[in-house]
Amino acid sequence: METKGPFILLCLLATSCSLVTCSYGAKPNRLMPFNRSSFPEDFIFGAGSSAYQTEGAALIDGKGPSIWDIFVKEHPEKIVDRSTGEVADDFYHHYKEDIKLMKKIGLDSFRFSISWSRVLPKGKISGGVNPLGVKFYNNLINLLLANGIKPFVTLFHFDTPQALEDDYAGFLSPKILYDYLDYADFCFKTFGDRVKFWVTFNQPNIFATNAYNSGTFAPGRCSKYAGNCTAGNSATEPYIAVHHQLLCHAAAVKLYREKYKAIQKGQIGITTVTHWFTPKYNTTSSKRAAYRGLDFFFGWVADPITFGDYPQSMKEFAGNRLPKFTKEQSNMLKGSYDFLGLNYYTTFYAESAHLTNRVNLSYVDDRHLKMTSEKHGKPIGTPTALDWLYIYPKGLQELLVYIKENYNDPIISINENGMPDSDSLLLKVALKDGMRIRYHSSHLSSILKAIKVGVKVKAYYVWAFHDNFEWGHGYTVRFGIVYVDYKNNQKRYLKYSAYWFKKFLLN
Repeated sequence: METKGPFILLCLLATSCSLVTCSYGAKPNRLMPFNRSSFPEDFIFGAGSSAYQTEGAALIDGKGPSIWDIFVKEHPEKIVDRSTGEVADDFYHHYKEDIKLMKKIGLDSFRFSISWSRVLPKGKISGGVNPLGVKFYNNLINLLLANGIKPFVTLFHFDTPQALEDDYAGFLSPKILYDYLDYADFCFKTFGDRVKFWVTFNQPNIFATNAYNSGTFAPGRCSKYAGNCTAGNSATEPYIAVHHQLLCHAAAVKLYREKYKAIQKGQIGITTVTHWFTPKYNTTSSKRAAYRGLDFFFGWVADPITFGDYPQSMKEFAGNRLPKFTKEQSNMLKGSYDFLGLNYYTTFYAESAHLTNRVNLSYVDDRHLKMTSEKHGKPIGTPTALDWLYIYPKGLQELLVYIKENYNDPIISINENGMPDSDSLLLKVALKDGMRIRYHSSHLSSILKAIKVGVKVKAYYVWAFHDNFEWGHGYTVRFGIVYVDYKNNQKRYLKYSAYWFKKFLLN
């Protein structure tokens, strides 16, 4: 009976029981006639996190600095509230408590990233292994498994070891390939007997554009006209950074398949993020802009790992600034995944944009794309606490069908899907996150529709398990289904969305 109170409140919050299958005498749900049992029996439901956003413990137990540890101190003006991830959710010390909450909710899996510099403080095997960092991840993995929760591990989530950035500029150098491969090999060897789901990189495209085009992410590089950066080239560096991530990915997948897969019997993939684009007007130029948007977001990563090369539109508009793959590299990239990780949040209207007068173009200029969230004064969906994120679940369904039809019908794992609330809400208001319930309910419904027409979606991970350091937005927005009280020793509270998931997963 411990959940009776929250479920009654949840029904009252919804004003009707259309959001949940309410218990305790409430009327049956009419708008959400589905639950866990509506999905395939082996479908995985989980929630996600990343190391820098949640772990904290940035300066203790032998961890080396990552580029984010340095960036937030050197450029506090680039974080809305001038905060850092030095403590964040303090997951490093609260993971046991968090796993109890995961089990209470009923999650099948937990997605987290390994901090490269926590296990290899210098970024290199030759620089030494940090035993306390290895111990932390071993303990985390073991406790997840002991509670029936599958660990889903991302090897890189935006946090290059600062030592490698200092040594050779990180992902701007091909030297990163050798150190990343050593790191991946170490993780497969150390944790792969228990980890059966691996992702090589999270969102190579967003890491590259924010870190090397606009300079809003670590290491904060861009052309002077593109942002407040002391160094960088927005016309070339985003493409170089993605290129090297893709080569690292392909090499790591090859290594895993040749050395570990037969014994460990795991799966490996990569995660990319994209918006869905719908033409703003019923014109050829708007339609072409929508496809170009998909190429420059999704295809930038998906085309090389599927077909061995970048999309034609990218080659046309970026020209010689877009690196080229050798024949050997192309063959290694082609088919280099067991599943495709997909992150989706929102949809934009697309229309064609003209070139600027700048001589030195940037990745953004190359897209020739104007992205808007409204048409004739009407928003594309329900607004949220971020001015770019409007709730448009139909876009996910259309994106999934598009991937099936254009990318060899891959197995897909939805690795991030979520929406933000403002941090300005009082605790008692923030816990009553009815809009988040509607967001996840409607997107799960869209996934189910895609599955019914043959799209091979195998997993869904909520972003995020708990509120966290949201990169340039700091702690001003909250994505979690678990509330973290940063002013009270990172105390956790289940939001109504967490109780909704608990109910959803019980059926």
